[in-house]
Amino acid sequence: MFSLMGGGLLCAVSGLVLLIVATATDFWMQYRYSGNLSHQGLWRFCVGSKCHPHTITLAFWDATRAFMLLAILSSFAGIILGLTTYSSSARSTRARSAGITLLVAGLFALLGVSVYTGVTVNFYGKRYAEWRFSWSYILGWIAIVLTISAGVFQICAARRNSSPSGSNVASG
Repeated sequence: MFSLMGGGLLCAVSGLVLLIVATATDFWMQYRYSGNLSHQGLWRFCVGSKCHPHTITLAFWDATRAFMLLAILSSFAGIILGLTTYSSSARSTRARSAGITLLVAGLFALLGVSVYTGVTVNFYGKRYAEWRFSWSYILGWIAIVLTISAGVFQICAARRNSSPSGSNVASG
């Protein structure tokens, strides 16, 4: 049980770090604008070496930001629940709760990145001839995989602990 929980927590912490980096950085998309290589994130856009906050409010940015921030908060809560599993007598319940919280965090991130993907392909893909998704966006997808995996590991640890052959003693 502890090896599954430990693997789940490692994935969760890694996913949380990547969620934070992806959400905070300005490289979700790169494109050419007036001959300059430009890039944008959820909070600002950069043309050449000058960055500016997004001045117009588009619903897809707000939705993506909200989902990514909810994913970060849920992931953090899942990690805290996972850590309390080690000191709790109700390990199975705590591990299950941590797993569900991490799965919800992964779902929030998936919704955020999916909204961004759909709008970018349909809007920016037609507006700019040369564009591509960049490393912040890719980190978001990796974070989704890690966070969902963390949730699955925690739920499996809870099942293993609550099965008739399982025990509350660390077996490996």
